[in-house]
Amino acid sequence: MSSFTLQSHISDIVTSIPQTADLFRSLRIDFCCGGRVPLQEAAMQLQLDPVDVLEKVHSIEVKFENYQESRPASLKESELIEYIQQKHHVFLREELPALTPYVTKLARVHGEHHPELIRVQELFTELKVELLDHTQDEDEHVFPLILKFIDQPNEQIAAALTPHVSELEHEHTHAGSLLQELRKVTADFKLPDDACGTYQLVFKRLAMLEKDIFEHIHLENNVLFERIRAAI
Repeated sequence: MSSFTLQSHISDIVTSIPQTADLFRSLRIDFCCGGRVPLQEAAMQLQLDPVDVLEKVHSIEVKFENYQESRPASLKESELIEYIQQKHHVFLREELPALTPYVTKLARVHGEHHPELIRVQELFTELKVELLDHTQDEDEHVFPLILKFIDQPNEQIAAALTPHVSELEHEHTHAGSLLQELRKVTADFKLPDDACGTYQLVFKRLAMLEKDIFEHIHLENNVLFERIRAAI
């Protein structure tokens, strides 16, 4: 059962479930400087139905909890691919574009006093472009080829698959280096004393993004690709 009610403060909801910031932003509900107000009050100020807003929050909360709790077991290759696509690829396609305006705003508003945020924006943009291209390549080309090899293993498919796997692992290494620099630039996502709500939101979501990407890379490099390499 959800812990959020009509009397829950907007800022507390976003702190617990960072993805709700996207909902509040779309509804023009201030979750940053004006976030210390109950959901009911914030909604009514904008002539929104508080119950409807709360239901949307609950929907995001359920999705967030399911994401947090899901863990791969001893899955077959086809099941593992589906798991990676549904958990990690979907997450990246939703989270990277959704987080972009916050990263941009943070660099624009606070970059003068915190110049490292300019580099954060550059690293995030490079990471976003690379990962979106990467996941599309996997979904459209590499994963279908892996499934074909599993169904009908032969030397021709193996020869076609080997360079793809090597290239994906190289891209994983580069993504990892971007994340390492991102963590270094932000001093392990440490917030400065003057950090506003947006600042806190971005750093929390960047940390979550890092966690997801490393889990994603682990499943591909150390589980899926290892199995394929052994079979080849």
